[in-house]
Amino acid sequence: MMFLAFSLSFVLLLITVLHVYWGLGGIWPGQDAASCARAVVGFRGVDEMPTPFASFAVAACLCLATLWPLALMGVFASPFPKEGLAATSLLIGLVFLGRGIAGFTPWWQRLTPEQPFARLDVRYYSPLCLLIGLGFAILAITEFPA
Repeated sequence: MMFLAFSLSFVLLLITVLHVYWGLGGIWPGQDAASCARAVVGFRGVDEMPTPFASFAVAACLCLATLWPLALMGVFASPFPKEGLAATSLLIGLVFLGRGIAGFTPWWQRLTPEQPFARLDVRYYSPLCLLIGLGFAILAITEFPA
């Protein structure tokens, strides 16, 4: 389970760093803000990236999620009981699973039709969310104290 916890944290750290980069004005994987928004936001008619505040808010949430698997595994001291860490891990997992499932629904696809986001979402973003959610759920279930 330690490998799973470190893997989850590593992937989430990379995603956190990307959101900080975008908050600082980064445009990868686009050539400008509009093409970046079409690749990573995807909402109908999007032509600019979210505000720095929004990017940093998402990065802050992702940073907390990055630490959660490590706290659950006891890598560092936490003020929370293991039961609370496990239950919260399950909730985090459900959020990621929900986002992953949403990416395959007609509702989400109508909401986010911009290319290349729509293609990247089905191919990479949604499956990655499903894997992250599954990882959190597995950690939560296996680490919940008996």
